[in-house]
Amino acid sequence: MKDYPKLFIFDLDGVITDTAEQHYVAWKEMAQSIGIEIDREFNESLKGVSRGDSLDKILNLNHNLHVSEEQKTELMEKKNEAYRELITSIEPEDIYPGIGELLERLRENSIKIALGSASKNAPFIIKQLQIEHHFDYVVDPASVENGKPAPDIFLKAADELDVAYEECVGIEDAIAGVTAINEAGMFSVGVGDEAQLDHADYVVADTAELKLEAIIDRFDEANRKM
Repeated sequence: MKDYPKLFIFDLDGVITDTAEQHYVAWKEMAQSIGIEIDREFNESLKGVSRGDSLDKILNLNHNLHVSEEQKTELMEKKNEAYRELITSIEPEDIYPGIGELLERLRENSIKIALGSASKNAPFIIKQLQIEHHFDYVVDPASVENGKPAPDIFLKAADELDVAYEECVGIEDAIAGVTAINEAGMFSVGVGDEAQLDHADYVVADTAELKLEAIIDRFDEANRKM
């Protein structure tokens, strides 16, 4: 008899939808306001990283810049205001291929669903996508001590839904996110470049390849090897 996972924990950006462009534009505008330039390559390093840690990465580009904690808060609020304005245009058509079907299949199989995103705007975005009813729990990133690549967000989701860590599947597109899932002792599914996500237990090229049966097969195989 196959081992079935009890909980799927999804990242948001790059897994359910893509607000990376909105994040990039908002961070770029904020950085320019303090004389720092960032490009798309640098923006890749911010994927899956908390707002505070992302700001620190940007500030580290100019060691001569001294910013107080109060100023940091103001800069993060400035970035978030710009980002919130940009994401108001998100609609159900922006959900990634295969995700709607996967959420439905999980529901049909009575497998719990959680959202483990570093974004404080995640509840707003899934509401815009009209999929909030699928989620049993949405982790508030402010409620955990450490952001990804620490496992805190994934552990919080499992704890709140009373599911053992080894019975969970985490889905991520970022290196830091996959690391967080692995550190939590969960089965990790990476979406994207296999060379970058080679530390994941299972990798698919894009979300259209996220099939419940295939994930369960890999999950079962991994458990049998333990």
